[in-house]
Amino acid sequence: MTTIKAVENVTLDGVMEAPEDWSPPYQDEVLAQVMARDMARGGGLLFGRRTYEEFIRAWAGREDNPFTPVLEAREKYVVSRTLSEPLPWQNSTLVRGDVAELKRTAGEDQLVVLGSGELLHSLLRAGLVDELLLTIHPLVLGSGKRLFEDGGPPIELGLTDSVTTTTGVTVATYHRARA
Repeated sequence: MTTIKAVENVTLDGVMEAPEDWSPPYQDEVLAQVMARDMARGGGLLFGRRTYEEFIRAWAGREDNPFTPVLEAREKYVVSRTLSEPLPWQNSTLVRGDVAELKRTAGEDQLVVLGSGELLHSLLRAGLVDELLLTIHPLVLGSGKRLFEDGGPPIELGLTDSVTTTTGVTVATYHRARA
């Protein structure tokens, strides 16, 4: 069965919304190395519609960075009620059904969720997320969409790795504790 891993940028108060607005000052070589090592693990990408469309605008067809070839080569699964096929970015598959079924049949070692807050909340509620890789930024925003929604289910996690960057970002990897 495929593992679902969420990779999320969050503030100390759990805000995950619009990291492009607040995370750039915290980028450093340590964070770049950790994220590059994680990207090298492979697997497919699992997006909600909005994040998929943002990634197309930001990354598709670019030749000025090392990330575009990796993103374009990966299989991208897009959960949406409003999009229709064919999807515009190569190696993209529309998912309209149950993500639990995709998890059972994807044929990938892992599916990585990047951003995609609404999708992530539904995956957490359904108990489908196996691993969280959080870049926790030393910043409190006070408001915004949060990683864990109010009224969500309790989730037991175990810390399996952590690294602190030169800018104070903690990169923490948690695995879901199984009963």
